Amino acid sequence: MSQNRPVYLKLRDQIAAAIIEGEYAEGAMLPSVRALAAEQGANPLTVAKAYQQFQNDGLVEVQRGVGMYVVDGAAARLRHDEREQFLKAEWPEIRARMERLGIKASELLASAD
Repeated sequence: MSQNRPVYLKLRDQIAAAIIEGEYAEGAMLPSVRALAAEQGANPLTVAKAYQQFQNDGLVEVQRGVGMYVVDGAAARLRHDEREQFLKAEWPEIRARMERLGIKASELLASAD
């Protein structure tokens, strides 16, 4: 599934995870497009497109000539949105596979210890 996703969406997912995990804290400046492109080995236009998604969603704000900052509440919104996406799109497939393989949730929890 993720192999077919456009690169800018994969980058967006990486940035979203970094915001949720606090690597890019609320109020913090994101790396410049060029810096992130160099770090990720990506085309700067691809990074700009990923950043534009965050801007369109109101999760970052641009200060002209300075940079792009993570807005307050971005981590909570991203966590909520990703949770909803997981429960609607990913979990049903995982649950169905668990049922096919005869795996019980209690077994998963026990193996995590």
